[in-house]
Amino acid sequence: MLEHHEKWDGTGYPQGLKGEEIKIEARMVSICDAFDAMLTLRTYRDVLSLDDAIFELERCSGYQFDPNIVEIFINMIKDKSHDQ
Repeated sequence: MLEHHEKWDGTGYPQGLKGEEIKIEARMVSICDAFDAMLTLRTYRDVLSLDDAIFELERCSGYQFDPNIVEIFINMIKDKSHDQ
């Protein structure tokens, strides 16, 4: 599924799809993939805190990510972190 490289605002690749032209599954994978990358140690940067990762999702909401799915995802993450 290459569509997870597309961006909500249409500036992604490979097809330059925009908004709901991008399959919902790809929009969901894009958010999960980015969130996982932020919370995983990389050779080029340290792991982000949960709060910083959530901030990045919010910051990129509406241009990189579907804002509705970001909101739902963040609410799920916050609910889960309160349960622990």
